[in-house]
Amino acid sequence: MDTKEILKKVRKIEIKTRRLSDHIFSGEYHTSFKGRGMTFSEVRQYQYGDDVKSIDWNVTARTNEPYVKVFEEERELTMMLMVDCSGSEIFGTKNQFKSEIITEIAATLAFSSTNNNDKVGLILFSDQIELFIPPKKGKSHVLRIIRELIEFQPKSRKTDLAQALKFLSSVMKKKAIVFLISDFMVNNYEKTLKIAAKKHDLTGIRVYDEREKSIPNLGIVNMLDAESGEIMLVDTNSKSVRLAYEKEYADNVKYFSEMFSKSGAGVLSSRVDESYVTKLLGYFKARN
Repeated sequence: MDTKEILKKVRKIEIKTRRLSDHIFSGEYHTSFKGRGMTFSEVRQYQYGDDVKSIDWNVTARTNEPYVKVFEEERELTMMLMVDCSGSEIFGTKNQFKSEIITEIAATLAFSSTNNNDKVGLILFSDQIELFIPPKKGKSHVLRIIRELIEFQPKSRKTDLAQALKFLSSVMKKKAIVFLISDFMVNNYEKTLKIAAKKHDLTGIRVYDEREKSIPNLGIVNMLDAESGEIMLVDTNSKSVRLAYEKEYADNVKYFSEMFSKSGAGVLSSRVDESYVTKLLGYFKARN
């Protein structure tokens, strides 16, 4: 893809997702995610009904008048987008690939963060950390993130969520809002998920295609494993083969839902042909 084509795609996604974040998500995002805590703002004279615990005794002693400390919520936040760029994301039987929907969701969230004057960063991962963009503010920074989401070519096609979560915990020392966007077609990430969710405000967004749930009976066909690159001859006539595939898929979905809920993290699933706008808005409102 040449530079002109990339810029054209970036612009197209910017127009669509910025409009969504400006008109739909800004208010919901702002109220859904709280600041890191309360920070001291000023002192003022004590008024009837003020909590005596908030009295500033040093100022009170100097002035011989009771003064109280006034605190404000520290609104500035940091958002980290963790995006799965493994081979299984390049799949879609409707209008778009999973990877394209993932890019739009990430861009919408990034602009929502920017509208709130928060920092936003990006971790692209497969079974390794493919790219890390530290959190920063500003439109140009968000556009760089979108450009990377569109044009980045990962070294590996495999997936390791545990490795990605471990990296998050190592680079993000302060609490952040984290959106982990993937199809979650793996397991064995319970331990690192629990550690990350305890430290950060973490939400898992599962993007999937309806046709992934089962294999149709098509006879004996060649199938490509999107992550290993291996081509296998599969007998889809076999009921046991079809049932085994369905079970593995259902087990991964169940694992995702149960592990995130158990860890206290948020859970959201969106099919490629559904409105992720409706899903995100519903999720934000449910948090309020």
